[in-house]
Amino acid sequence: MQTIAFTQEQKDILVVKIKAYLAKELDVEIGQFDAEFLLEFFSKELGGYHYNKGLKDAQEMFLNRVDSITDAIYELEVPTGV
Repeated sequence: MQTIAFTQEQKDILVVKIKAYLAKELDVEIGQFDAEFLLEFFSKELGGYHYNKGLKDAQEMFLNRVDSITDAIYELEVPTGV
């Protein structure tokens, strides 16, 4: 799977969140390097699943909008007697 690329600012934010989560939920303290390594692992191994789910959700929303537009066009049709 392809790794999701983050900006350095995004990585910094995510690393802080990972460290805080592990400390709070698992009572585990890890350093910056370990948190970055864990982020890289999750990005590589799970990122594609999240990315594909986002694409599927976007496609579903798009299709729903197209259906709404199609319905609106049918409502605009003028009866022709045929």
